[in-house]
Amino acid sequence: MPIVVRIDVELAKRKMSVGEFAERVGLTPANVAVLKNGRAKAVRFNTLEAMCRVLDCQPGDLLEWVDD
Repeated sequence: MPIVVRIDVELAKRKMSVGEFAERVGLTPANVAVLKNGRAKAVRFNTLEAMCRVLDCQPGDLLEWVDD
């Protein structure tokens, strides 16, 4: 998949655990793992907005297009 999810990078920068992130965003840790591992087929805009709010970042910090 040419879209790479960089949640792990942003979490590491902030020294935030997946559990804390999941709780603050309103997701289950399992759903965060699906996003982190690139297995998600879609992300709702309200979820993306919550992730950006919690991490104080832009969507482009979390998602990257990589040419195959």
